[in-house]
Amino acid sequence: MKKTILSLIGILLGAFSFAQEAEIPQILEQREASNLALRAFDEELNATFSTEDSFVTTGAGTLIAGKEALSAYIKSQSGPRMYWIRTPDEVLVNPKILLAWETGTWKGYVEGSDEAVVEGKYSAQWTKASGIWLIHSQLFVTLEN
Repeated sequence: MKKTILSLIGILLGAFSFAQEAEIPQILEQREASNLALRAFDEELNATFSTEDSFVTTGAGTLIAGKEALSAYIKSQSGPRMYWIRTPDEVLVNPKILLAWETGTWKGYVEGSDEAVVEGKYSAQWTKASGIWLIHSQLFVTLEN
């Protein structure tokens, strides 16, 4: 009986690990595409990588709720145009409830420059409720500027 239970646990862990490993590349592809959209200043394309009710906490601590509010926030910013690149350090997936955790570093660049002017850490929650991985929330913390 003990051997059967251990075998079952091993099978379940293996299935969970396989399911997680199958999802991570999809999330990383979405992140890379989002980074490319930001670098091209294509806010419309970048918005397609988030849920309608997504949340963003900016590096300075401003909480933005929803795609429309994020678009208005971006349009309200003055000064030189900037883009952000997020570099994942870790992605963990719960395939049972289709949620994922991503954490890493981010850097902000002024248009036309390849030298970061601001940077920090970020975390993101992804959901696959719609059938594709989308960002539901992101938290950015500025640590260097």
